[in-house]
Amino acid sequence: MTAVKEVVRRPLGHFAERSIAGLVAVVGAGVAFGLLLMLVRFRWSPLQHADHETAEWFNGLVAPHHALVTVLQAITDLGGRPVLIWLVSVAVLGLLIRRRARLAVYLIVTGVGGLILDPSLKTLVGRLRPVVDVPLASAPGNSFPSGHALGSFVAYGAILLVFLPAMAPRWRRPAIAVAAVLVALIGLTRIALGVHFVSDVLGGWLLGAAWLGVTAYAFRLWRRERGRPVPPLAEGLEPEAGRDIAPAPAEERVLEHPRSAVAELLVGWVLVFGALYAFGMFVSYHAKDTFFGTLDTGVPRWFADRHTAASTDLSWWWSKFGDTHAILLVSLVFCPLVLAVWRRWRPVLFVALAMFGELTLFLASARAVDRPRPPVENLDGQMPTSSFPSGHIAATICLWLAIALIVFPRTDRWWRWLFVAAAVVMPVGVAVSRMYRGMHHPTDFMGAILLSALWIGLLYWVIRPNADLAEGNRPAIESEQVDELDDELATAGRPD
Repeated sequence: MTAVKEVVRRPLGHFAERSIAGLVAVVGAGVAFGLLLMLVRFRWSPLQHADHETAEWFNGLVAPHHALVTVLQAITDLGGRPVLIWLVSVAVLGLLIRRRARLAVYLIVTGVGGLILDPSLKTLVGRLRPVVDVPLASAPGNSFPSGHALGSFVAYGAILLVFLPAMAPRWRRPAIAVAAVLVALIGLTRIALGVHFVSDVLGGWLLGAAWLGVTAYAFRLWRRERGRPVPPLAEGLEPEAGRDIAPAPAEERVLEHPRSAVAELLVGWVLVFGALYAFGMFVSYHAKDTFFGTLDTGVPRWFADRHTAASTDLSWWWSKFGDTHAILLVSLVFCPLVLAVWRRWRPVLFVALAMFGELTLFLASARAVDRPRPPVENLDGQMPTSSFPSGHIAATICLWLAIALIVFPRTDRWWRWLFVAAAVVMPVGVAVSRMYRGMHHPTDFMGAILLSALWIGLLYWVIRPNADLAEGNRPAIESEQVDELDDELATAGRPD
């Protein structure tokens, strides 16, 4: 009987010890933030002096170095709302697909809480942002606390707690260290760029730690109420979910022969570049009296003679579908979803290499051919690259063609034809808009088609993105179960 009591008492004791330690840490962060808030709110002179001195010192150190400013701006963007909202949203959708609704609810509650705390406290405190000699960046709203520091601490910390069980134990400490360094760097960039004081960043970190601790503690109590063991936070929130949330738990290797695949892709890249260069030089400098020359002369003028205000606005929007930001956004949404549904890296690798190869082939061939823009009004103004081939069109073709090749054979639902339609409509729309705006010749469009067809064909042959289908791989959610995703949040809080 004594042995039974000891077995029961041991986990209860461990839970009590962890709960007390966690409560002390959360209360400590909250008290420290409250104290800092009062010092800032009542404008304590020593703190104000230190903040202003540090802001001026950083501005004098960073402002003369434009390359450093560019690096700092790239790092600070990792703590901005667009990146963090994308990161949490994709993680939530992936967890719902993997049937881990409780973890999805945790991310939603934690993320929404962070979004509410930041503007609320900024309005309450009403602190103005630093004024420096050489402004390097701008930000709307008040200064205390730093939204980037708070948001990055909460978002990256919550995602880390959720996905730690998916990592091998030897990688967990390095992952925690990487997340901590990233959050620290984001906070420092806000000071270095002159948009926050040191106390703003410290306040964001303390508030983020307190809020993350509160939500993690609440989740652990939630598990305890349902009779589940409460592990140390170093093991994540739900250790038993490790296999379910792992990106590709059953995939031993991405490619069977990676070395030969790399060699084939390198040789293929050179051959595709050669074909592009030959076609580009011909249509640019040797096809004046041919059908291609007539087409390149007549089509830009035909579009230029039919400019209207409404058509110009429409062409601007269509053109945006092919720019770098739109292509990157679609890729960063599609790839995690494919990984969540089919649990394989190979389709993700296929899309990533499609976009990387397109970019490098476009830059190399545009530099080598160096074709002038059409001799009509260029509505987008001076561009940093030459006319052949069209990067907008090539990127659009590669992206939507790669997506269609992955999705179409993996489902029998009617909506798979939407991806086929997108692979046709999106490139055609971007191509018409680019030619209407006087930025490309018709043969630049042909060059984009040549680039995309050769490169995607090569990738499909080497990578074989759908090889897992032949092995019997099934999606994490079957075609007939798509409608069930709507019920995940509703059942998240029910006892098991």
